[in-house]
Amino acid sequence: MGTVDDYLDQLAPANRAVVEHVYDVVRAALPDLEQGTSYGMPALLHRGKALISVMRTKKHIGVYPYSGRVPAVVAESVPDLDYDKGTIRFQPDAPLADDTIRAIVAARVAEIETPSLRGTR
Repeated sequence: MGTVDDYLDQLAPANRAVVEHVYDVVRAALPDLEQGTSYGMPALLHRGKALISVMRTKKHIGVYPYSGRVPAVVAESVPDLDYDKGTIRFQPDAPLADDTIRAIVAARVAEIETPSLRGTR
C-alpha cells in the first residue's frame, strides 16, 4: 500500500467517507503529521513514528494505533468500545465519536513522546 491518500482513493465512496473522517479528525488534532506506511499499512506518522492507521476490512473498519496499550486505555473511558490488543473496531454505520478518535491520538502521542509508557499495561 502507498500513502493514506492513495489508500483512500481505492475505497468505495461510502467507506472512504467514514475512513477519511477518522483521518481528518487526527489531522486536525496534529496538523504536522506525515504520511507513510508501517507494517504494510498506510499510516500517519508523528515524529517519524507510526501514529495511526485506519482501514476497511471485510467485517469492520479497523483503527490501528500501533500499540497494545492504547485500545485498553481508551476503553476505560468509552463504554462498549470494541477492541483487542492493537485494534479498535467499528461499523461504518456506527462510527467512532470524534472525542474517541482524539483520545486514541492523545494516548498514542503520549507513548511516542514518553516511550516508557509502552511497557505499562
